[in-house]
Amino acid sequence: MADYDLIIIGGGPGGYNGAIRAGQLGLKVACVEMRETLGGTCLNVGCIPSKSLLHASEMFDLANKDFAGLGIEVTPKLNLPTMMKQKTDSVGQLTKGIEFLFKKNKVDWLKGAGRLAGPGKVEVIAADGSKAILEAKSIIIASGSRPSPLPGVAVDQQRIVDSTGALALPEVPGSMIVIGAGVIGLELGSVWRRLGAKVTVVEFLDRITPGLDQETAKTLQRSLTRQGMAFKLSAKVTGATARPDGVDLTVEPVAGGASETLSADYVLLAIGRQPVTDHLGLETVGIVPDKRGFIETDHFATSAPGVYAVGDVTHGLMLAHKAEDEAVACVEIITGRAGHVNYDVIPNVIYTFPEVACVGKTEEELKAEGVAYKVGKFAFTANSRAKVNHEAEGFVKVLADAATDRILGVHMIGPDVSEMIGEYCVAMEFSAASEDVARTCHPHPTRSEALRQAAMGVEGWTMQS
Repeated sequence: MADYDLIIIGGGPGGYNGAIRAGQLGLKVACVEMRETLGGTCLNVGCIPSKSLLHASEMFDLANKDFAGLGIEVTPKLNLPTMMKQKTDSVGQLTKGIEFLFKKNKVDWLKGAGRLAGPGKVEVIAADGSKAILEAKSIIIASGSRPSPLPGVAVDQQRIVDSTGALALPEVPGSMIVIGAGVIGLELGSVWRRLGAKVTVVEFLDRITPGLDQETAKTLQRSLTRQGMAFKLSAKVTGATARPDGVDLTVEPVAGGASETLSADYVLLAIGRQPVTDHLGLETVGIVPDKRGFIETDHFATSAPGVYAVGDVTHGLMLAHKAEDEAVACVEIITGRAGHVNYDVIPNVIYTFPEVACVGKTEEELKAEGVAYKVGKFAFTANSRAKVNHEAEGFVKVLADAATDRILGVHMIGPDVSEMIGEYCVAMEFSAASEDVARTCHPHPTRSEALRQAAMGVEGWTMQS
């Protein structure tokens, strides 16, 4: 008899949500996690602590720059140790919450590193080196991802840091170079820029945020530039030399040409993430990852019977909520239910200021696919609530099928759009037309009216100013 109905390797958003759902459905389930706390990268050194610092640094910046215009006269003083402590305290409370949910749903936390040890078997290696092999009817791999390395740039977490190190700097840098103009680089670069650092972003491509709607990306870059961030695009980093008091970075044009040396107090390497699939014992069950380390799946099932994979180890967006949806759907399939993930309505958010939020297709993708579409767009400068809040930067853009009016994609940039994109996710989940949103009453005055006004714009009857 197997020790468990299900063993999940990894305690991040995919692992812990899958384990909790399995417990709710009556399975005897265990989750293998080697960190001292549950929650994976997202909760411990990713999504959650970064949002804590983004919020705190935004408040500091607003107090410095915008409060006076609202009639509030203050002179803020930064206390970095306190800012870091409140971040750590919040993370600690949330990880304890997951432990509580494990106990409530009878999920066993197997503390250690997990790896496959043959069909239906998982080996757990504890911190003291002791090993145990357990048997399970089903196994889910949810081991997540790690920061991608860059040849010539050795992360030491002292002067050259990755996203983990950037969340725990002991001081505000006088200067910082961010390698990579993706989500992580822009978010963490924003934190330290607002706290006083001079930030330069070096990007291999000729644009920031690859994959994002181009109009939205250009608007974001202009906004971040106005805030003091500098961008060096189409630039290739060829090496980095750390000194006790800083870093020298060698950069050359992608198109060819003379190299130059850039110097900063700290360098943040943020060129993306790669799946953690090494040392998992995949070979013991015949699973062969692709050349980038991703595991191929079909409805979450791998090539090995009884072994499934979800989250960052599989293809697609590396997002916590995608991993969560996949894990829950996978567990439901294992238990004979109709688990499903609609990949067309998984939202993506960049938590800079202004925020960026999007779901569905971009204009560039629709053009490449030959889809005829209409565009409705509404600027926050014409939104009453945004105007009186002095937060009128950005817009909402709706893309709808020219023939059927079905919403194909939505792209927003502005304050708190991360909290508004969900409305369009629900609309798209139910195959709504832009007219459905356009004819839905929204409260006035709110920023959410911009969602309706953009939908009204698809057929040209926007009316708010």
